[in-house]
Amino acid sequence: MSDMSLHETVAETEYEAQMGDYFALLKPRVMSLVVFTALVGLIVAPVGVHPFIGFVAILCIAVGAGASGALNMWWDADIDARMRRTAKRPIPDGRVKPGEALGIGMALSGFSIVLLALATNFVAAGLLAFTIFFYAVVYSMWLKRATPQNIVIGGAAGSFPPMIGWAVATGGVGIESILMFALIFMWTPPHFWALALFVKTDYGDAGVPMLTETHGRRSTRNHVLAYCLPLVAVAIGLGFTSIGGWVYLTVAVVFNGWFLKGCYDIWRRDEAQAEADKYKVEIQTFKVSLYYLFAHFGALLIEAALRSGGL
Repeated sequence: MSDMSLHETVAETEYEAQMGDYFALLKPRVMSLVVFTALVGLIVAPVGVHPFIGFVAILCIAVGAGASGALNMWWDADIDARMRRTAKRPIPDGRVKPGEALGIGMALSGFSIVLLALATNFVAAGLLAFTIFFYAVVYSMWLKRATPQNIVIGGAAGSFPPMIGWAVATGGVGIESILMFALIFMWTPPHFWALALFVKTDYGDAGVPMLTETHGRRSTRNHVLAYCLPLVAVAIGLGFTSIGGWVYLTVAVVFNGWFLKGCYDIWRRDEAQAEADKYKVEIQTFKVSLYYLFAHFGALLIEAALRSGGL
């Protein structure tokens, strides 16, 4: 092969990252849930916030969530490359270099934390900084590959946004924001493990200890119900705080009764029964969980609107 043809071949294999590749590093689907729950936490707080300050705050929280995603993809590039679900992410697919992802994650982390501190207060900024640290270091670098409770630990990072939104408005933490945190935290395990029961994963091949593989499906079914029970208590309890009301309680009772019934049915089944109907109950329960958080946080927004209207 001539020098010219060799140069042309190398040039053809080189890839210049596009904006969409960098945006994918930020895990936009996860970011959308973060933005929604943070916005609810901000709106339902008892202290009003100027719309522009609120916009800047939500932007900072979204950017901080994106920074966490970029740092997670940088650290997990080795296992992402070994799993079908993640092999097409920007780093393992060769569209973004690991060093670029690390640089983006660090830069966005610093930007979001500093701007949030300047625009709002140090409590909100401190919570955002801890969230990024928790997801990138405690979860991704330390415990994700060390314990089958990794999804529980990772869920904690995704539970902070409404607490941050609340802190933006109030400058502190209240029982309401703690319960919003707990609602997301307790929802994550049954939501994910219901999915894990009917979707075959390759976490084991990648060296990630997921509960279905380390402790078996019977234990996973037990955990689904075990986490759902306190979830119901948290969800109903939130309705009796200052941000709750009859609309929220109605939604909470309906959805928690529905979800608890599904988790109970998952618990009392064995694999033979599940395989016989192609995991019908597990799939239905997972679908309910997809609407669960949206329904609860949406109801909190309605309650806030009713209060602002004097109803």
